[in-house]
Amino acid sequence: MLKSILGTLVIASVPALALADGEHNHQALHQEGAVLSPENTALDPNYDILAAHVHREGRVVTFHMTLKGTAGETIPEPAGELAGAPVQAYVWPTSLPPESVGFEGGEGILALVATSHPDFDDTPLFDEDGDGDVANDGAKWHSHWVVLAPSDACGAGALSVQDIPDGATPKMPATWPGLPLYLDSPGFTPILEGPEITINVSFADEATAAGLSYDGVTSALRVNQNVHAPLLCVTDVFDVASGDLSLPGKLN
Repeated sequence: MLKSILGTLVIASVPALALADGEHNHQALHQEGAVLSPENTALDPNYDILAAHVHREGRVVTFHMTLKGTAGETIPEPAGELAGAPVQAYVWPTSLPPESVGFEGGEGILALVATSHPDFDDTPLFDEDGDGDVANDGAKWHSHWVVLAPSDACGAGALSVQDIPDGATPKMPATWPGLPLYLDSPGFTPILEGPEITINVSFADEATAAGLSYDGVTSALRVNQNVHAPLLCVTDVFDVASGDLSLPGKLN
């Protein structure tokens, strides 16, 4: 399914390198079983994926990604309003079902994302910049669980974050920010360290992540100009890297 609908994303998914020695052994690039992507000089290096990797220690699952440039260094230019607001993201699409993190069950793709979007704040429980205001820090990198689904309204073969239809009340996680989207704001802090972005995620039951498969993605999204269905589209800003787009990475 991913191969047919991820055409607007940059995927890291070629054979893995062997574990390397040295001070950067913690990077995704040097992990056994990582999914890799060749350097693409046409991209902003801060979104050019070299490798993505996911591993687990008990209930904690670590998602990380190595970029050619500096992780998180490039953020979107603000649009000045919600309509048309740009979003940039580091994304780990997974094989986990949406209900594994508290969403209503469905057919969408559950993905962990780190996003920056200066025009709005969708983490009302958290103060990412520590200034005492929880509503002014959307530009700071923060994490979400999202459910991605095909949406022809975003373009042929494109994806959107799945909308909640008017009047519907599907089950949402406890940290859902109240937007009409399958989007959760769990508060897992992205760690930005040179070329590496890392998010540590906890699960109530370590068995939840058993058998997890994943890809590594960088993407651009945009709020619909009419701020309505679909609310948040994945755009085709980036090219597709080489590889098989079918969740080749396996949790280790």
